[in-house]
Amino acid sequence: MNTAPITTWEGVEAYFTLADKPATLMIICALGVLAGAYTLVSMIRHENACYNYTKKKH
Repeated sequence: MNTAPITTWEGVEAYFTLADKPATLMIICALGVLAGAYTLVSMIRHENACYNYTKKKH
């Protein structure tokens, strides 16, 4: 089952959006790191709150 529209690699080109703009790439990477850090901190705060809530009930 070969349904690829490309039958040969001759003349194939690649387009790298933002490859010539390092500042934009750094901003996108920083946003990704911040989103990951926010998720981790939120998860830790939620788990601690649940643990403390459960601890008080018993």
